[in-house]
Amino acid sequence: MERRRFLKGAAALPLLSAFERRLPGWATIAAPAKRRVRPSDASWPSAARWEGLRQAVGGSLIQPPPLFAGCASAPTSASCLDAVNNLRNPYYLGDQPAGTQCSGWLDAWTSSPSAYAVAARSTKDVVAAVNFARENNLRLVVKGGGHSYQGTSNAADSLLVWTRAMNTVTLHDGFVGRGCAGRQAPVPAATIEAGAVWTDAYDAVATKGGRYVQGGGCATVGVAGLIQSGGFGSFSKGYGMAAASLLEAEIVTADGVVRVANSCAHPDLFWAIKGGGGGSWGVVTSVTLRTHALPDCFGSADGEIRATSDAAFRILIGRFIRFYSERLFNPHWGEHIAIRRNNTLQLSMECQGLDKEEAARVWQPFFDWVKASAQDYVIVSPLKTDCMPAQRYWDAAYLKASGDTSFVGDPRPSAPEKHIWWVGDQNQAGEFWHAYESLWLPASLLQRQEALADALFASSRNWTVGLHFNKGLAGSPEEAVTAARDTAMNPAVLTAFALAIISVGGPPAYPGFPGPSPDLADARNKVAQVDQAMRELRKVAPDGGSYVSESNYFEVSWQRSHWGEHYSRLRAVKDHYDPDGLFFVHHGVGSEGWSADGFTRVS
Repeated sequence: MERRRFLKGAAALPLLSAFERRLPGWATIAAPAKRRVRPSDASWPSAARWEGLRQAVGGSLIQPPPLFAGCASAPTSASCLDAVNNLRNPYYLGDQPAGTQCSGWLDAWTSSPSAYAVAARSTKDVVAAVNFARENNLRLVVKGGGHSYQGTSNAADSLLVWTRAMNTVTLHDGFVGRGCAGRQAPVPAATIEAGAVWTDAYDAVATKGGRYVQGGGCATVGVAGLIQSGGFGSFSKGYGMAAASLLEAEIVTADGVVRVANSCAHPDLFWAIKGGGGGSWGVVTSVTLRTHALPDCFGSADGEIRATSDAAFRILIGRFIRFYSERLFNPHWGEHIAIRRNNTLQLSMECQGLDKEEAARVWQPFFDWVKASAQDYVIVSPLKTDCMPAQRYWDAAYLKASGDTSFVGDPRPSAPEKHIWWVGDQNQAGEFWHAYESLWLPASLLQRQEALADALFASSRNWTVGLHFNKGLAGSPEEAVTAARDTAMNPAVLTAFALAIISVGGPPAYPGFPGPSPDLADARNKVAQVDQAMRELRKVAPDGGSYVSESNYFEVSWQRSHWGEHYSRLRAVKDHYDPDGLFFVHHGVGSEGWSADGFTRVS
């Protein structure tokens, strides 16, 4: 079965309204002016203090060199060639203390190593790092998977808490949250440490354990970061958001205290962790997620259709929207389609809960309609459905033996066999983003199909539009919607049938990379095209909001766009657990109180 993933592809700080400033929890915003220290400042910690931290963390304090440090002076050295040869290997990037999965964003940020990093191996190491940062007024950064498009897992002149080595996955037959005995029924679950990526989780839970855990579609994304930002995978239409499966989290908050947050202890913090954005609440050291029965198979529907004229393409879009509304708008079908400006429609859909024959019957009417209109449509790649055993979906050995070409394995000799990634995600390793936009599309648009199809066609004249049906919960089972309602996510997700994504990026642009520099003029021209493409969709969904993990770096009204009516409640939680703003990320809760680099308090 082939799997294709669509290439998911300066900031104004709005003043808070007078009403919001009167809300509970806002009183601590107006703290005295404060600036975090940099290595050039006299108050930067002394060598002796850094040595004290090194001892406290068992020697795991390092000074990360830039990713391409060896290339300037010795472009043919082993270290330079190693970095260049692994530039598109997401596991290699994640294994470097200075590595980020993206190399930056045009006119926004570039990948920068921290001054120091604690390569944490335990919660005790995390506590030591958090206390040191707070006591010495340092800029603190947290990195697990390092997949932030917004650059939130790196900052120059900072102390990095790097959790990569904390990647254990533990399965539970009957988990009850701490302090919840007698209040919760035991449920199957998995406890996953903060440095694990989703392929680690799927290997333990599905391949070896025969269960399903709702996570991300991209196998190399960090588990903890995805949970904090909401989280969607190929099968979220059936199982709901990843964050809604959270049963418990261990987190080190700004005061250096290890807290276990669940529905029985620190429920406000627990709620905020479920979709309130990564890096804002503390260092999450582990999450415990509910697991589900694994279906017999995971299915797919793939193909690519090119229309021979603009008029035929507009008809094709409308026909697919009607087909989706009638046959696919249900818990079974997720993933996405791409509507391209060269008049092609690419299908990359996946399903659960159906066998191969059932999936084929669903799609037969649409496939037959396309084939019957040969004068208007060319089938670029075969229209087909397929199915594979669900327990083997992430099984690297099985995929390799079956000749599946949809995945790539980490080629380094010491790499675990389980460490694979999908070919469709390949370009995201090292990607330099030019523009990235997302918009929730409300299910009410499925009752206005002509207007929706017109907007999608108009948008596609400017740039490719991706409709990610698994990233909207309209059409999901009621229990999935109810669970998502008890998260910090923008409530727009509850009534959205899809998330529209329009993006563009280019080759890696890491500092020191011995390759061609980006064509900035061309990049800015593409940004303008993406902007216009999204404007066409906003005509039919003006208040859709966007997904915090996949949004515009320069979003002006980010508080409402990312969290809607939940923002004031999130801000109150932030002020309670982190009143001095130790945990800062771009467009994170409370970040409007700081300069864009997170070093100077501005309100």
